[in-house]
Amino acid sequence: MKANKPIPVTSPLLPPLEEFVPYLERIWESRILTNGGSMHQALEKALCAYLGVEHIALFANGTLALVTALQALRVTGEVITTPYSFVATAHSLLWNGIKPVFVDVDPVTLNLDPARVEAAITPQTTAILPVHCYGTPCDVDGIDRIAENYNLKVIYDAAHAFGVRDGRGSVLRHGDLSVLSFHATKVFNTFEGGAIICPDARTKQRIDHLKNFGFVNETTVVAPGINGKMNEVCAAFGLLQLKHIDRALERRAQIDALYRRLLAGIPGLRCLRAPAGVEGNHAYFPVMVGDEFPLQRDELYQRMRDQQVLVRRYFYPLISEFPMYRGLPSAAADNLPVASAAARRVLCLPIHPDLGDADVERICALVAAPARVRAA
Repeated sequence: MKANKPIPVTSPLLPPLEEFVPYLERIWESRILTNGGSMHQALEKALCAYLGVEHIALFANGTLALVTALQALRVTGEVITTPYSFVATAHSLLWNGIKPVFVDVDPVTLNLDPARVEAAITPQTTAILPVHCYGTPCDVDGIDRIAENYNLKVIYDAAHAFGVRDGRGSVLRHGDLSVLSFHATKVFNTFEGGAIICPDARTKQRIDHLKNFGFVNETTVVAPGINGKMNEVCAAFGLLQLKHIDRALERRAQIDALYRRLLAGIPGLRCLRAPAGVEGNHAYFPVMVGDEFPLQRDELYQRMRDQQVLVRRYFYPLISEFPMYRGLPSAAADNLPVASAAARRVLCLPIHPDLGDADVERICALVAAPARVRAA
């Protein structure tokens, strides 16, 4: 790759175009474009097998899946969630007329801190909405214990966690529901898409009704549903993606390992790492820019972008700092010191299957240069 060609922080996995054509031909032959056609049904079955889950409901995107998951469990009142995430996490609550209650995150995983969750519970609390940030699993045992003690629902925003496993299997099995995103920026994409992992057939049936206007059959509507269905073209693309996903995950792991080797020992720079025993998907490569590093995070961000390395500050600002949330008592910065510090310090470096070793070496050289200048 030429030095002046931009290196994006992510790039969608795109299998060879000629492999997609036979799928499109089958759709053209069937003339079924949506409403749970054969591609849709096949992808649900294939994903259940690949992810190690029993029931999955496909959606047009992950945000609609989050909104519907809350509807499916009839969540109301207040829901405890993280300020350190993409805005869709909290937006799904507002769209359902639910009050978000932000609590701080763990300084190592940047996931919800269970101790903070428990301290924030009120009589109005009905659920917890944690995020497996960067694909690193939450403290699921701690959250499950709190949910059981206080009779709360748990919906995991697992947008980053496709294929992630711990010592007991898929992390998607935790909570009452888990929600995936298949957006183009994700490890596994269907152009646009999402899904809800369902614990049983009855829950899946309710979710399937809610994503299709509430229809049970041609003349029966049982709920005020929406149109959240995944179309046949996106489902077909997902089926093709599954044939390539293992290679993509393997390449991501190689890039992750190369970054860690090349960035090791740089003063003030810490590479975030998943806990031991976790089989991650390497969806992101976040680094923490500390006080010992010669540049502040935003200075390093600008330096990289000036060199056409399109790093991102995921997640900055915090959700709690946006206008529709900053007035909430839980959004106060002194309530969220760890999340606030992370938002000022984390920088996500490029990682995707098409990233070459030479690109990684160039990126690391740019990151390391300020430290080398100071040492000299």
